[in-house]
Amino acid sequence: MPNPHLTEKPVFVPARLALEDGSVFEGLAFGDTSPRVVGGEVCFNTSMSGYQEILTDPSYAGQIITMTCPLIGNYGIAKDDMESKGIHARGFIVRELSNRVSNFRAEKTLSTWLKENGVVGLTGIDTRALTRRLRVTGAMQGVICTDAKKTDAELVAAAKAEPSLNGRNLAAGVACDAPCGWGENLGDWAPLHGHAKNNGKTYKVVALDCGAKHNILRNLTDQGFEVTVLPWDATPEQILAGKPDGIFISNGPGDPAAVEATIFNLRTLLGAQKPLPTFGICLGHQLLSLALGAKTYKLKFGHRGGNHPIQNLGTGKVEITSQNHGFAVERASLEAVGGEVTHINLNDDTVAGFRHKTLPVFAIQYHPEASPGPHDSRYLFDCFRTMIESGQSPSTKDMDKAQRMRSEIEQVAAVK
Repeated sequence: MPNPHLTEKPVFVPARLALEDGSVFEGLAFGDTSPRVVGGEVCFNTSMSGYQEILTDPSYAGQIITMTCPLIGNYGIAKDDMESKGIHARGFIVRELSNRVSNFRAEKTLSTWLKENGVVGLTGIDTRALTRRLRVTGAMQGVICTDAKKTDAELVAAAKAEPSLNGRNLAAGVACDAPCGWGENLGDWAPLHGHAKNNGKTYKVVALDCGAKHNILRNLTDQGFEVTVLPWDATPEQILAGKPDGIFISNGPGDPAAVEATIFNLRTLLGAQKPLPTFGICLGHQLLSLALGAKTYKLKFGHRGGNHPIQNLGTGKVEITSQNHGFAVERASLEAVGGEVTHINLNDDTVAGFRHKTLPVFAIQYHPEASPGPHDSRYLFDCFRTMIESGQSPSTKDMDKAQRMRSEIEQVAAVK
């Protein structure tokens, strides 16, 4: 039902989006509408919902997000749906902003929340035309302008001057700056999807924070792990100080090749006589690949949304996944250094996951923790636990067993 206290008409001001190719879109600004020019890489996300989780995902640092779903804001903002401490996107573009919130959990509107966080939104433009332009031309730098004094030519010039994500280490700006513990599990969300089944033994895991989403850490805790979060550039000595049983490398923004300190430290850890079981997600997938000696490259327009099909090459099963990345791992270079591709993206055949043939290492390019998105891939957290117990990267048999176990839990939960 509509929340009567959260029905409002935001204050709109005329605004424009300018792209580096010379395109200019006219619309209305909401949220923080103070006169200014805000720049970043303009990308698009195909999720039907989950805008709050998307905006608070640290992997969107340096980017202006366009939602392809035409109506956004209709369920407001709830404190429990945060994926970090705040908004990381530079700007937010929607076709139509809902002025009514139909959600009993909501505490404020999307426009109010953006204003409180100093983030500009843009509505009333043709987001289908914008998305098509980004798909055909590729990712572009752009600016959102709420200053009527600026000319279109000045805005296009500003867009062209915006720095590309290539060569930029943005993880350093969104990661924690000191070690901390993490104790929150899936909580009220767990009964909907089933708790992880394990032998009850607790393992210590160090999570390298390159811009970690909270739901990744919740899933690690739900596995029975005792999680310690360390900054992205933690040294091998700092990582090993607490005698962990495994290492996790998180998601994050920017160019993976620019996160040189993490790559160097991972290379040192993987080169040890007995390396610890190591699992990576998204940026973590790319950093582990680079540490092994593989190469990465920038995708034309990236993969962002909650409906991307992935195939597990070992089991043949297809998973619908949540994704957010603009870079990918080069397959030939990964296989040349002992990596075995376990998952591929069915849209463009890019590498979506790998295991190492001899080292206890595996990684996934997409987001098994979802939030937002489907939970088809949550079994991969079970595979991390299996790898810690066996000391070997998960085999096809391990993955199949974990996936079947998850399916059984969800079926039981659905009946109850």
